[in-house]
Amino acid sequence: MGILAHLEAYQRSLDREVHQLDSLGVRLADSNEGGVIVQNRAESSLVTEVKEKQFNDPLLAQLKEGIHKHKTIAFSLGMDDGTPRYEGRLCVSDIDGLRERILAEAHTSRYSVHPSSKKMYHDLKEVYWWNNMKRYVADFVAKCPNCQQVKVEHQKPRGMLKSIEIPMWK
Repeated sequence: MGILAHLEAYQRSLDREVHQLDSLGVRLADSNEGGVIVQNRAESSLVTEVKEKQFNDPLLAQLKEGIHKHKTIAFSLGMDDGTPRYEGRLCVSDIDGLRERILAEAHTSRYSVHPSSKKMYHDLKEVYWWNNMKRYVADFVAKCPNCQQVKVEHQKPRGMLKSIEIPMWK
């Protein structure tokens, strides 16, 4: 983006358009053949919201300050956006029920179809992190009404087994 500083006055609209593309996640790069490479990255709206909510969380602000002062080892700042991360995963604040929405999307979206707490935790921990995340996931799945009805451990036992008389043939 710094390369655009040398543009002439009549080329300023190009500068605005490139900045607008940048805000949409589109990246421009030079190719070896002299052309321009256009890269577009897709990002979940929840990931974007997590990044926005991090600025409103006082605990994450303290954590960010600790990262700058090199007081925390496991936490770092994202290279491209400067957001706090734990071992490369996004730190999720508990503002406006954001964690609940992440859990709801991971459990009841049309692409996931009510996974178990173990599978759901392993899927979520690749992207997100928060304190006691495994317990949050297990509690969320345990409260799901569909899972309570379908899972084997929640069904009534059939009752006592009865012995059947075997007829004797002579």
